[in-house]
Amino acid sequence: MKKFLIIANWKLNGNYKFINKNINLIKKKIDNLLNYCNLSIAPPFVYLSYINNFLKNTSISLTAQNVDIHIKGSFTGEISIKMLKDIGVKYVIIGHSERRLYHNENNNSISKKFILIKNNGLIPILCIGETEKQKKQNETEKICIQQIDNILENSNINILNKTIIAYEPIWAIGSGKSANMNEIQKVILYIKKYIASLNPQIAENIYFVYGGSVNYSNLDIFLKKKIINGFLVGKASLTTENFISLVKKAEKIISLLNNRS
Repeated sequence: MKKFLIIANWKLNGNYKFINKNINLIKKKIDNLLNYCNLSIAPPFVYLSYINNFLKNTSISLTAQNVDIHIKGSFTGEISIKMLKDIGVKYVIIGHSERRLYHNENNNSISKKFILIKNNGLIPILCIGETEKQKKQNETEKICIQQIDNILENSNINILNKTIIAYEPIWAIGSGKSANMNEIQKVILYIKKYIASLNPQIAENIYFVYGGSVNYSNLDIFLKKKIINGFLVGKASLTTENFISLVKKAEKIISLLNNRS
């Protein structure tokens, strides 16, 4: 049985005071309660190593928010996959809509990052999703498949094995709006069916997570459908007491659902 994966994406937020207070709080109130969920923290780069010291001897893992396509060399300001691996990172987020929009990242560069991460033994979290305009033009499935196909064109279906695909409708991120559960179900099942047509076993080995204004109030809607395997949580992860409540609620709901099945 797959454990439900919850990733706290802090984005460009946090400082030593925030970390010292809140990571200890998360460890104290969540770590020993995680039976059905895996938890990972994605802080800004400069705090990865510092937070890793807090997370030793816990079940909580570390996620990087991005990575460069180069291993080493004259690339000022960049961070390599070897560096991330060296400091204990497990997952790497790539293709987030904010990276695509504000840093001009495209499917080709994201594909290179995905392959690099996988080939170095870390787990890529590939963010895919459509804009509001694309949604209105009924292009959601097409856009999502294009974002996956670019990786397959540069490698093969095996590269997707035991990775994470995060469906994040761009119009829902940070907006307070979340996609309709039926829409999410339709998109994820479409993607899974597409990958299964290439290799059924690999489709089963992929974690499908959802991101886009997930919070304490709406998470039960997502969980009860049993379509997704995790959440990529942005804004709701920055208020730690609320985030702890969100994780505890997820544990409780998943426990109840498993006992019924």
